[in-house]
Amino acid sequence: MEAIQGMEVFAIGVVIILFMAVLKQFGILEPMSSFEDSSDSDLELSTVRHQPEGLDQLQAQTKFTRKELQSLYRGFKNECPSGLVDEETFKTIYSQFFPQGDATTYAHFLFNAFDIDRNGSIRFEDFVIGLSVLLRGSVTEKLNWAFNLYDINKDGYITKEEMLAIMKSIYDMMGRYTYPCVRDDAPSEHVDKFFQKMDKNRDGVVTIEEFIETCQKDENIMNSMQLFENVI
Repeated sequence: MEAIQGMEVFAIGVVIILFMAVLKQFGILEPMSSFEDSSDSDLELSTVRHQPEGLDQLQAQTKFTRKELQSLYRGFKNECPSGLVDEETFKTIYSQFFPQGDATTYAHFLFNAFDIDRNGSIRFEDFVIGLSVLLRGSVTEKLNWAFNLYDINKDGYITKEEMLAIMKSIYDMMGRYTYPCVRDDAPSEHVDKFFQKMDKNRDGVVTIEEFIETCQKDENIMNSMQLFENVI
């Protein structure tokens, strides 16, 4: 994929790629074979600040099996003994994973996308529901999740400024590794082009309908949505 062309695909796909890479790096996602089959037991709870909802309820809310949920919870609990992840922890993880880039802003945006209740912490329920959408959701569900990421102030619209902020955060984190090297004004130029493509009625904002319609008509974006199925 060239550095500029297809950047909108990268911006959406990178959410899943980097998140999965970080989870595996820090042991939150382990191979299923590394756990014994304990399908008859419930989530193993210890003394934590937040205890997750029952396994049956989470299984109904997600597309994970009982065994998968147990594996995910073990990994989550190992990394987050309190049962909650705050934003600083999120930033620390990403800064360790991308030491030569500045992942602070990207981690902030991604944290907000997972922080469903907007209370400054990610519960296991938030984590696993979001992960279910990214890995097992339909194309429409994944695009809805991506729209929520771009909609920084959560007002139901994406502005050009919001799209540029997301794009710049990705360049800040990984742009220096692209080849050929990109110019400093490349994110702005690309956002101008892609925003114009999405903003069909030229009212200065992109609605969820415009976002989904544009993405569904883009073969590259549709292909990127299918790359991350069956990761676990």
